[in-house]
Amino acid sequence: MSTQLSSQTEETVNSPSDRVPLPQKFGFGLGSFVDMWGQWLYNSLAFQVFNIFLGINPGLVSTVLMINRLWDAVTDPLFGWLSDNTRSRFGRRRPFILIAGLLAGVGLPLLYAVGEGWSSHQYFLYMILSSGVYICITSAFMMPYASLGMEMTPNYNERTLLMGVRNAIQKAPELAMFFAGQFTTLAVWDGANMTNLSERLFLLFTSSDAWAKGKGENILLGAQVYTTILGAIMVLCAILMFVLLRERYYKNVVERKQKKVKIIETIYQALSCKPFRNLLFMVLAYAIGTSMVGALGYYNTIYYVCQGDLGLGAAWNFKMGIAGMVFGFLGIPFYTTISKKWGKRHAMALVLIMAIMAFIGDWWLYNPNLPWLQIFATGFVAFTGAGFWTLYNSLLPDVIDYDELESGKRREGAFSACQSWIMKVGLALGAGASGWILAATGFDSELGGNQPAEAIFWIRFLLSSVPVIFLLGALFALYKFPLTRENMATLRSELEAIRGKV
Repeated sequence: MSTQLSSQTEETVNSPSDRVPLPQKFGFGLGSFVDMWGQWLYNSLAFQVFNIFLGINPGLVSTVLMINRLWDAVTDPLFGWLSDNTRSRFGRRRPFILIAGLLAGVGLPLLYAVGEGWSSHQYFLYMILSSGVYICITSAFMMPYASLGMEMTPNYNERTLLMGVRNAIQKAPELAMFFAGQFTTLAVWDGANMTNLSERLFLLFTSSDAWAKGKGENILLGAQVYTTILGAIMVLCAILMFVLLRERYYKNVVERKQKKVKIIETIYQALSCKPFRNLLFMVLAYAIGTSMVGALGYYNTIYYVCQGDLGLGAAWNFKMGIAGMVFGFLGIPFYTTISKKWGKRHAMALVLIMAIMAFIGDWWLYNPNLPWLQIFATGFVAFTGAGFWTLYNSLLPDVIDYDELESGKRREGAFSACQSWIMKVGLALGAGASGWILAATGFDSELGGNQPAEAIFWIRFLLSSVPVIFLLGALFALYKFPLTRENMATLRSELEAIRGKV
């Protein structure tokens, strides 16, 4: 069926039945631990472990990350389709969340289960195979998890609040990601090996000296220990999520005997939705622009601000992580309030404009004479990033409602998979380019802090300029996005007239 969305100024009332109970919001937020550590921690540690410590060419590392994202783009539609078509006593999302979440926690440290002295080809092959298997696990978790988030409430503003709570909780795993670099270079790992590991672990919990800045003599072992700790937390989160979360639309889907979604619908029919295409172009531009230079910020801190001192750079990176967490916390209520007052489109436009200003400011905020300024570099980007992902994830359910009115089906898994597929192709292109961009600047890890001036210049210049170009493209896509608050009020009324309230 087709519909014309009229302009309606009256918004649907946020009735008690629209609200997501706090335990469910908390449970949904716990998914960010599996999301951040399962999907993004590897990107953060790969260069530090495999390039800086084990000496692999950064181009090879970025090639692995690119292949990962391309493989991600294959597995996501598969698990989105499987989730949409699953029927069980526990629903169609929660079984995946439990089983895949447990496997993700157990498998996280295995990504770094390599030894020193291997050849570059052996490291490269292990990275491809281990991360390829792990991506299947994270896809099996993320597609049902993202789909569940889209169906937890039908209310326009409650969706933004739900994503705001989720992103607020996400600051904890984000902080742990920033701390990863510092943890792997602690003094306790200098001279450490598998023989004296138990002794070093004891010192870690009993001696403050163990937490002092080290020389980075065994970054690999530090990464193995750290990911084992994080993996255990992921296991706990998966169990709690299964207990706390509920599937609001599942009963409706079963009672209507909705026909199963064909696998082709996960890509082709989802892309036929015009508002969805606008949203995809926006997130694709944002993802490519930020991921292409993602590694440059780390290298800018280590080799420009800290003159090649890995321990000092890792310590600053942790402080920047704290700043990112604080600024991110502040960004969530700021943009949520703007969204409630002006609508999601206007709030998102403000996000993108402020993000452009933040990246331009990186040129001045990374300063070896004033190293504390880089805290604001990370903080400003985190402030806008929190707003972007809160609003983007709140806009997606609006698109799902639009599609339900058009198609007569709830296809959260199909749309989750399709948007993930497109976004991760963008991330693959960005990640694949990042290492080669770094290599093209003239950077050489063997030179340590004695990098050529030209390499430092290009690292700084590209970090400040590349994201701006893509963010302007994201602004253009947002301008074309048609779903406003008034449109969604009308659309919800029409949907409820057809299939009743949920």
